[in-house]
Amino acid sequence: MRLLLIEDDDRIAGPLTEGLGRYGFTVDHARTGAAGLAGTEDAPDLVLLDLGLPDMDGLDVCRSLRARSAVPIIMITARGEEADRIVGLELGADDYLAKPFGVRELVARIRAVTRRTSGALTYPTPAHPAAPETPGPPPLGALDINRRTRQVRLAGREIPLTPREFDLLAFLADDPGTVHSRQQIMDTVWDPHFFGPTKTLDAHVAALRRKLGGPAWITTARGVGFRLTVPGDNAQGETAE
Repeated sequence: MRLLLIEDDDRIAGPLTEGLGRYGFTVDHARTGAAGLAGTEDAPDLVLLDLGLPDMDGLDVCRSLRARSAVPIIMITARGEEADRIVGLELGADDYLAKPFGVRELVARIRAVTRRTSGALTYPTPAHPAAPETPGPPPLGALDINRRTRQVRLAGREIPLTPREFDLLAFLADDPGTVHSRQQIMDTVWDPHFFGPTKTLDAHVAALRRKLGGPAWITTARGVGFRLTVPGDNAQGETAE
């Protein structure tokens, strides 16, 4: 598995590259955001992204990467504040690891992210390429989710989603109107051994609401979890907060 490490501090990058190499990873190293963006043209399997880069903010690098690629991104940074984690996740990062950390913990995060982004959540596809496409669930009002192509359209307009955002939306749409507990969502869309911050789910729900044009599509059942609903059908006692 080939990783791209975007980290300007050689005192961190050197030991990290060596340590990951002992676990069988090949690591390409970029010292600036611009070099990192250029390095993704070689299609790494996963990006390890520091936020404190000399030429540009790592959040801007994350935004640029996500706009053109679905490559998994793990942020590794000394910025441990919750606001930074939430912004990074909303921009499309798949996980966030605050310094200092051990190589074994990072390897566990890499493996967990790889499991999630390589098809931990799967959907039926046609049994044979020549067979007619198996129809998915009907559109929910103006919302159409194509699980085979992993495309989402709202009122005919395609909505760009990260892999995790698509998995979350598709999971909720499998049983619209049903409230899913936070733990159930995390266990299914992420995995039962997810290592990330507790606000990961909230950040992804917030990002989905923003991309869908407002909070009405995903409502909150206070103290329980979330459900997907066609706007105007919100049940009493639930909120889009």
